[in-house]
Amino acid sequence: MRTKARGLRRAVVLAAALAAVAVLPGCVTVHGERAVVPAVTEAEAAKVLDHFTETNNEANRTHDASLNATIETGALGAVDQAGLRARRAVHPDGSPDHRDLELTDARFLIPRQAGWPKFFVADTASSQSPGKRWLLVFTRDGVEEKWKASYLSVLDASAVPEFAEDDEGHVEAVPTGASARLAVAPKDLGEAYTDYLREGGDTFADGPATSGLRQERKKTAANPGARTQWADLPARDARFAPVGLRTGDGGALVFFTTHHQMRQTVPQGYKPQVKDPYVKALMEGTPQQSVTYVRLGLQAAAVPPADAGDPKVTLVYRLQRLTGAKGE
Repeated sequence: MRTKARGLRRAVVLAAALAAVAVLPGCVTVHGERAVVPAVTEAEAAKVLDHFTETNNEANRTHDASLNATIETGALGAVDQAGLRARRAVHPDGSPDHRDLELTDARFLIPRQAGWPKFFVADTASSQSPGKRWLLVFTRDGVEEKWKASYLSVLDASAVPEFAEDDEGHVEAVPTGASARLAVAPKDLGEAYTDYLREGGDTFADGPATSGLRQERKKTAANPGARTQWADLPARDARFAPVGLRTGDGGALVFFTTHHQMRQTVPQGYKPQVKDPYVKALMEGTPQQSVTYVRLGLQAAAVPPADAGDPKVTLVYRLQRLTGAKGE
């Protein structure tokens, strides 16, 4: 009995000692699947940005889409890799006029998150956009995955919003559903935008990428030389999932993706004239009477809170690029 009691006391002491060690700084094992933790440390984020810049320069210098795929994913990866494939087809020996990208004066917008995927945003100056700020969204799907850039927005410094921060300087990631308490939930932005392009409405504030784009399409449709049709669809694939950060006014800056097709058909007896060598490089089929241009849109939207007096969404940035073409 004495031996059993002594063994029990030893077990209790050992358990207490282990519990004490578990709360010591630096000794806590945190599971990213369950705990709400910063998505990344600032030191790691800086390394991710440096690696991105170095690899991006090499991929663009040599027109290597597969190398780009090691640092980019989602919508940004799709448009950049399509562009690299086209440029390699036109310039197989690489780009003699390439100028290296330099990203400086970086700050890192790091949210606390539980589960995967996680993301953070690098807000940086760029040698390719003097006087502007690049907002690069980096994401990864698990602890064994590498950080990759999924969105890019280029904004005037004055257009970068103030983000809500906690006491330790971490920003807030907004949910994608109704619990985000926004005028439009992030998961619904793609559908709202493509509906707007087709039908108009008052969801979005006037601007080059909203009312301006609708006016531009009306002019193109009136061209007597070809009939032009558009098909706009929200991105449903998880690779193109929206991400957003809470702003100081209770709204959010949300990055989201959309799909766009433009089909141009010429009258009988004529053939479409495709002169752009980069479009030809991505072309499938032979244009006999029509060409369908397939593009991907990357948008950044300032979304007001649900109880805002003016609930209109403002598109602060839009990048649309060709990812494919089909001749028929």
